Amino acid sequence: MSDENGSPDRKGLPAGGAGPQPESLRFFGTTWVNHDDGYTLRRVGVAAGSLVVTVGACLVLRFAYEGLAIAEVGRFVMVLLVVMFAGCTALAFGHTWDSFRKRPDPARQASLRGLLAIGFLGALLAYTFRSFREAPGEGLCREEYEAACERDARRSRRRTGNPARRKGRG
Repeated sequence: MSDENGSPDRKGLPAGGAGPQPESLRFFGTTWVNHDDGYTLRRVGVAAGSLVVTVGACLVLRFAYEGLAIAEVGRFVMVLLVVMFAGCTALAFGHTWDSFRKRPDPARQASLRGLLAIGFLGALLAYTFRSFREAPGEGLCREEYEAACERDARRSRRRTGNPARRKGRG
């Protein structure tokens, strides 16, 4: 169903663009607001897809490790490589997991870009685990959207009626 403006008439979403609009999440759009339009199926798909990508990333890292073992680079380099990937993966997991609860600082995000790229496996794991619970980023977006709706409701309550028709006081 849709209203006269052609926008979908969904419960909980403002019609015709009035009031705050929910943020669109990757793979979910705005279905996270009311968990409608195949939200559950999308969550299952995202969880399965990110799990498959995570397993594929583990295989790529294993092939890289085996390639270095075949090249006989030495025990020190192998240990250094494993420690580096483990550390970067742990940091990337923590950073990605925290970004689902609060907006990351753009300057810090830019400075950690290389570290997060090396620890891509941790970011994939965080995305996979979060998609089992909710759409990744849904909690943060829901919190911000509900606060914006509350601010909008308070603002519109104060502005009810035509001020020109009010009677003077006194």
